Amino acid sequence: MIWCMLFAYRPLLRVYRSEFVDTLRLSIPIVIAQLGVVLMGVTDNLFVGRLLGAVPLGAAGLANSLSFLMSSIGVGGLSVVAALVSKAHSQNDAAAVNRLFRAGLRVGVLLSLLLGGLSVLLAYNFDLFGQTPEVTRLSRDFMLILSASLLPLLVFVAARQLCDGLRYPRVAMVITLSALAINALFNYVLITGIGPFPELGLMGSAMATLLSRLFMAGAMLLYIYRANRFAPFLTSAFASLPCADEAWTILRLGIPGGLTFFFEVATFSLAVVIVGWLGEDRLAAHQIAINMASVTYMMATGISSAAAIRVGSAVGRASREGILRAGIAAFGLSVGFMSVTALLFLTANDWLVTLYIRDNPEVMRIAAALVIMAGFFQLSDGIQVVALGGLRGLSDVNVPTLITLFSYWGVALPLSYVLAFPFKMDAVGVWIGLLAGLTLAAILLTWRFFRRVRRVDLAMTVPSDNTVPIVH
Repeated sequence: MIWCMLFAYRPLLRVYRSEFVDTLRLSIPIVIAQLGVVLMGVTDNLFVGRLLGAVPLGAAGLANSLSFLMSSIGVGGLSVVAALVSKAHSQNDAAAVNRLFRAGLRVGVLLSLLLGGLSVLLAYNFDLFGQTPEVTRLSRDFMLILSASLLPLLVFVAARQLCDGLRYPRVAMVITLSALAINALFNYVLITGIGPFPELGLMGSAMATLLSRLFMAGAMLLYIYRANRFAPFLTSAFASLPCADEAWTILRLGIPGGLTFFFEVATFSLAVVIVGWLGEDRLAAHQIAINMASVTYMMATGISSAAAIRVGSAVGRASREGILRAGIAAFGLSVGFMSVTALLFLTANDWLVTLYIRDNPEVMRIAAALVIMAGFFQLSDGIQVVALGGLRGLSDVNVPTLITLFSYWGVALPLSYVLAFPFKMDAVGVWIGLLAGLTLAAILLTWRFFRRVRRVDLAMTVPSDNTVPIVH
């Protein structure tokens, strides 16, 4: 199958060889960094599932999903900064890069306070989700700790936009992988209580996430302000430059972009709630399958981020052909990667489930079936997220937000509920509904991207005469 795919791609590879190489070189560190972020949640679930059992696993999974839902507006909204930085850098405007960096940090702090408060409010109203009393109690305490970690998380996300936009994505990659190791270490010692560390059980896993995110924020800021490569953008001459306009631009473009991310994440988070109504075994099984799908999705978001950066750079150069080539290269890479992961999910589903749990045959049986469903929607998931990245590079955020709202909340969620309950298709019905929404979003967003490429007004992107050149 893979050889047939490569043969089919040969003409595309020949024409777009340099585009693929450049996109791949940029996206691999971003993919690894994105994978590291989502693997923190996976690490939490692996340790909780192995050490504490199915009910704490379901509670941790639900809390992680809802906390990620709250942070998604900030994470998705701040991701527009990298494309703006890339555009300013391609126009040789160091002052604009500086203003965007400072504005991004301010917006990150603002969003963390707002979203953290909403997350706490949600934690104290967990009864609304109709879960069992034990799952509700454990999830509430877990989510309160995760709420405190939103500030360092969004500060890290805001700071890394400078690195990604200037095409230094390895910085975030190294820091994230280091944080992943810290998270795994503290998961084990705080859950079990080794040496001087207290035995905190499930809450130890949440504390491990908080500690790892504090490390990420501190390490990223320390590196940016000490590395010589960023010095041209952080000179004292720029310190007094106002950045209110840039902050407003980030909010104006970022909020719709964040809502786009929110609608998709909310769909999957609410799907967790729907599955929870079916029982604790199904909730644990669903969490295993959705964790695997989240890993491949976050890796596809790395390609999406590379697409946004390269499209933004092409917009800064006023190159329509560059925009088109950057988009096609990203689509090709995403389709190729997600095809491989789909094959893995379809053929190794039983083995993948054993990585999470071994002592509950019913959970393992349901999870194995859901992993197969996850394999079917890999292509749709990869295509729609890359289309969003390309549109973000074009600063097109409003229509994509409406498309995702309709696809996920107008189609995926209602269909998931109908298939799970009236049609009695159980958890599999929920996943069929998710597949339908993702496929619709992939079609509409891809159409939107190529339509916008033809119509974008490149005359508006020509740099002004008052730009401050970058001195290397």
